[in-house]
Amino acid sequence: MPDPPTQSPNFPRLLGSYGGDAAGPLVIGIGGMHGNEPAGVFALQQVLHSLHTRRPSFRGRLLALTGNRAALARGCRYIDEDFNRLWVSERLQGMRERCVEPTSEEQERRELLAVMEIALAQRQGPAVFLDLHTTSAEGQPFVVIGDSLPNRRFASGLQAPVILGLEEQLEGTLLNYLSEQGHVVIGFEGGQHASPSAVENHIAAIWSVLTTAGCLRSQDAPEKTPPEQPVLEIRYHHLLQAGDDFVMEPGFTNFQPVRRGQLLAHDRHGQIRAQESGQILMPLYQGQGEDGFFLVRTVRWFWLRLAVWLRRLRLERLLPLLPGVRRHPNQAATLIVEPRIARWFVMEIFHLLGFRKKRHRAGKLLVSRRWHEPRVFEAEEHNQ
Repeated sequence: MPDPPTQSPNFPRLLGSYGGDAAGPLVIGIGGMHGNEPAGVFALQQVLHSLHTRRPSFRGRLLALTGNRAALARGCRYIDEDFNRLWVSERLQGMRERCVEPTSEEQERRELLAVMEIALAQRQGPAVFLDLHTTSAEGQPFVVIGDSLPNRRFASGLQAPVILGLEEQLEGTLLNYLSEQGHVVIGFEGGQHASPSAVENHIAAIWSVLTTAGCLRSQDAPEKTPPEQPVLEIRYHHLLQAGDDFVMEPGFTNFQPVRRGQLLAHDRHGQIRAQESGQILMPLYQGQGEDGFFLVRTVRWFWLRLAVWLRRLRLERLLPLLPGVRRHPNQAATLIVEPRIARWFVMEIFHLLGFRKKRHRAGKLLVSRRWHEPRVFEAEEHNQ
């Protein structure tokens, strides 16, 4: 077999697959959801090359896919619209019904979704998705997950900090869509777009997910035992609007500490300063994108362990018994909160049980948990 490619402007949708004779999980790795982030595609190619060369024992199947092929060919984030903001139910339904010419990204979505749906229909075990990205700013890799216990388990095997709540700040991501279908989904940010280490970071993440899923034995994967990594949660999201003329102050890197009131950026309205002390995440240093920056804060291990026990006891069923809290009559996994009554530590309690999406409607607070808790991997963990 020839050496794996290091660069190519014309990636196929299906990069390749590898599977053994034994039934097991379906792991789908996706690189290049943004066209200026090819490191994940290169990493998937190299892992496939290694698997086909060494032929290790393997349960289930690895499927490697390319995201926005047209944008990758041009080396830009997207052509017409952000490919990782299109995965919402209304737009997916419209995609299936519309007759007009779709945008470039809608056509990409149609093709990628068709391949994933065929693979899901043919699988012989649970599905795990690994969505590989990079950032415009320098800094260490990190993991983004929906706040479910199986997602936490997979994330703990990766050698990177874990971010909770980021997925709830962003609408229409592939991670959101697949999590709502009940799958385990891991988003991995491997480093700066052009950094050579980003490919290596992605490769390590792929091996880790294959091992955690049970596809590979630990001795068959070139995997290191990761040190315990911090878990952080989103505290603030600076969302950009058209015409903001947003410019980030130079020199910020992922996880750089910032203090309350520190100057972070400018836009047409003036200076933008940190609303609280914490660490900055994904400061925007590229021409395309709607997210200026995020502020994050470390979650103490006590609260993380407490959350595990509360969820295993299914205590989310008791939330409507709290004063000022009731179930939404039409939306599953959504609660309506009366802020004047439910004031004491209410968001802390919701976060412990995975309710991180919040919206304000008519003086009420709506909190939701988008994520189904996939029970398969959780059950396997109990049996180990």
